[in-house]
Amino acid sequence: MLIGELAELAGTSARTLRYYEEQGLVRPRRDPNGYRHYDDAELRVVHEIRSLLAVGFGMDDIKPFVECLRVTGSGHVCPDSVAVLRRKVTEVDGLIAELTDVRQRLHTQLTQAVAHRESQCWKPI
Repeated sequence: MLIGELAELAGTSARTLRYYEEQGLVRPRRDPNGYRHYDDAELRVVHEIRSLLAVGFGMDDIKPFVECLRVTGSGHVCPDSVAVLRRKVTEVDGLIAELTDVRQRLHTQLTQAVAHRESQCWKPI
């Protein structure tokens, strides 16, 4: 399939596919006239890339998944992919802990603000 066809099937743009190619993630064949041709396996690769980007992986993080997908048919089973997943889970756990702390501090500030407001604004008659 041509780049426009792949872009449409993958729900992305030709420009994005060229970027993925520059990053070494997508591998088209080239015709003598320079046109890019993609086989069905590249559609699967693009779907893998897009799903990983959607959950916050960077382009460097995605490379092991694409390499694994090409070798095994699954992007998540190779040691390098598992290592990236473990690192990402640790990163997300850290972010959750930070956000939980921020939420608690905001809740405390809100509680104090409401209590202060009520004590300042409420006067018995």
